[in-house]
Amino acid sequence: MNRPLPPPMFDARCRACWFVLAVLLLVTISFWSLDLQWAQFLLPESLGRMRRFVVELLVPDLDPVFLIQIGWATLETLAMSALGTALAAIAALLLAIPAAKTHADDKARWRSATRLLLNALRSVPELVWAALLLISAGLGPLAGTLALALHTTGVLGRLFAESLENAPDGPAFALRLRGVSSAGVFTYATLPQLLPQLISYTLYRWENNIRAAAVLGVVGAGGLGQMLAFHMGLFQMDKTSTVLLAMLLLVVLVDGLSYLSRRAMAQ
Repeated sequence: MNRPLPPPMFDARCRACWFVLAVLLLVTISFWSLDLQWAQFLLPESLGRMRRFVVELLVPDLDPVFLIQIGWATLETLAMSALGTALAAIAALLLAIPAAKTHADDKARWRSATRLLLNALRSVPELVWAALLLISAGLGPLAGTLALALHTTGVLGRLFAESLENAPDGPAFALRLRGVSSAGVFTYATLPQLLPQLISYTLYRWENNIRAAAVLGVVGAGGLGQMLAFHMGLFQMDKTSTVLLAMLLLVVLVDGLSYLSRRAMAQ
């Protein structure tokens, strides 16, 4: 009995094949267009400097006075991320309602304009928002908190709007047939169904904002990032190592809390 031959590796009618070829071509052009000086990177002198840099980072500064400063900066970073995420979640929900077409008869007059606003908010990185807000808010955590809130509003707003549009329409349709207002339909039918999903999105963005808040301090927005930029600028590698360890522990802690929270909601 003759076994069928395996399909060819490339088929002119295969869209996935053309897509893979396009990606490979893009990667090849990227290597060709960038001036990647691999030979200089792998020189013994360069590797020696990297080794010396890593060795200095392996000896953190554990002075009690400095650790207290790290603790306060860690709390400031955590507060910036939590407050920024909370403000963003509220604003995102308010903007997601006009940005979503929830049923066939929904005119959604403000859908395009609201989605354009959400796209604009999330297209600007947190660092750029922080640099702009430093002009008006000054140095400190206020600029960083507002920067996180603005960018995260754009991200969560789009996710919330997609969730509203994809929500099961059965309970909402039953309430609309009984003449319940749009606000009542949203409060008693749509929101209870989507609340676990919306909270999950918010917790995930909180994890990301922890990392972003740690970086925002580089432009003077407070927290661990500001200490990192200061000590790296002075080439104080032992203190820089301590700041990096604090960032790592903070991210691990929030990641674990977020995982446990999502797991509890799923039960």
